[in-house]
Amino acid sequence: MTENREGKRVPNVTFRVRQNNEWKSLTTGDLFGGRTVVVFSLPGAFTPTCSSTHLPRYNELAPAFFANGVDTILCVSVNDAFVMNEWAKDQEAGNIVLVPDGNGAFTEGMGQLVDKSDLGFGKRSWRYSMLVKDGVVQKMFIEPDKPGDPFEVSDADTMLAYINPKATAPDQVAIFTREGCQYCAKAKSLLAGLGYDYAEVPLPHASRSRIVGAVTGEKTVPQVFVNGRHIGGLEALEAWARKAA
Repeated sequence: MTENREGKRVPNVTFRVRQNNEWKSLTTGDLFGGRTVVVFSLPGAFTPTCSSTHLPRYNELAPAFFANGVDTILCVSVNDAFVMNEWAKDQEAGNIVLVPDGNGAFTEGMGQLVDKSDLGFGKRSWRYSMLVKDGVVQKMFIEPDKPGDPFEVSDADTMLAYINPKATAPDQVAIFTREGCQYCAKAKSLLAGLGYDYAEVPLPHASRSRIVGAVTGEKTVPQVFVNGRHIGGLEALEAWARKAA
């Protein structure tokens, strides 16, 4: 059984991390002292749900968390520092601090250490999230005690809604481009000037026209999408920006 530790302090633990190819110590005081922190913990780096949904969505919603008083977002897993560092490189994790709880001391202190020996994992963290202020747990979302790896309540959207039910998620923006395209450069500059953290999709020369035509019905790049809506090329983007201003 896992433990709900709302109202209690996080355990006093020292994490061993690798920075610039050197071992360093990081304490819970360093991470939580005088700060408002969102934590999400998961069974393991590189595992399917953790990599496809849990971590990327926290990273995506990070600007909304920061706008609503959160100082830091931590991802904790019972993995060593080398694994967590490689996972950070592999993931969209620029807004997240990945914390290696290699010995499981923090996870055990939080009452979330579980036996996953049936999967060859040994002792790992149950999936949960929490809001911590100056080292004191304010709220925990612990996944239900079900077989497998339930993922129902520890997600980023649930935590953001708890912090501020009226918080708005950042717009999802993507742009199709090609190398050496001056119009693409202008479109990216416009998006950056509007404050959008866009995802660029550079298309290969051999198949670019077929991809653009199949997805948008157009023939050229750039092509911009916002929250699933096709905005269009540079001129359409400029017109859209004027209306949104």
